[in-house]
Amino acid sequence: MRSVRLSKVIEKMELRSLIPEIDTNTIKITQPDVNRPALQLTGFFDYFDNERVQIIGYVEHAYLANIDSERKHKIYHQLFSSLIPCLIFCRDLQPDEQMIEIAKQYHVPILLSSKSTSSFMAEIIRWLKVELAPMISIHGVLVDVYGEGVLITGESGIGKSEAALELIKRGHRLVTDDVVEIHKVSDETLIGSAPEVTKYFIELRGIGIIDVKALFGVESVKETQTIDMVIKLEDWNKDKEYDRLGMEEEYTEFLGNRVVCHSLPIRPGRNLAVIVESAAVNWRQKKMGYNAAKELYNRVQANLAKKRDDDDDDYYN
Repeated sequence: MRSVRLSKVIEKMELRSLIPEIDTNTIKITQPDVNRPALQLTGFFDYFDNERVQIIGYVEHAYLANIDSERKHKIYHQLFSSLIPCLIFCRDLQPDEQMIEIAKQYHVPILLSSKSTSSFMAEIIRWLKVELAPMISIHGVLVDVYGEGVLITGESGIGKSEAALELIKRGHRLVTDDVVEIHKVSDETLIGSAPEVTKYFIELRGIGIIDVKALFGVESVKETQTIDMVIKLEDWNKDKEYDRLGMEEEYTEFLGNRVVCHSLPIRPGRNLAVIVESAAVNWRQKKMGYNAAKELYNRVQANLAKKRDDDDDDYYN
């Protein structure tokens, strides 16, 4: 099961700890969803998902302010003894001293966020879903081309990095070179990112390692990107039939999700960057309802029908 350290959550979400002596590096978050313990604060702990991050908003805070100390003592012990990973107060709301003392007994961190409850929940759930999603690593290059995530794959040395470099020079953005970490965040969405070690670097045979961010600026790189299409580079094979119309889409699969895939034969003189750009724009058009191949087919069919009608008119005249 994938997990993320609570210390990383604190850093990413810009949280402040009210009990700094607790080592958040040893606490692991394993669930991408969060919980607002409204029913639990009333004493109902059946079906309580204690592995989730627990969040206190204005409503829960107002409820706690209106119950007596003895009741609070019992609820706090029940809540923290269930070994929740942490308790986060939004809107800079402050817990009472009794809660802090009981949290210390059970070594449960209490954290503060200045964000509103709803926006903070949306942000942390989105981030945790990516961090905790099923993940695989593959050999390839991921580039943001006109907003489309293009994953370029192929044998080592075939020209993936060179194509990515040309795309960067044309104004597109690099996500990762050589190793692509693919996260399945839903049944429809795959997110690609770079390993921390190789982030922003490209390897060019004969030249070596270059730092894309340092050479071309921060606008030339991107942290993560959805994977919308795959371009598979392969050596030209004169005996193989390549798709020339694109009437039917081909797909490849990662973590059970299908992604449209184009096999691109490599031979001298082909401008890979321009072809990848065209493929990305063409895919955007298809998603918006326009298919150039079908448009051409319809025109050809209409032209043939017109010719048949003209031939029939000539025959009867």
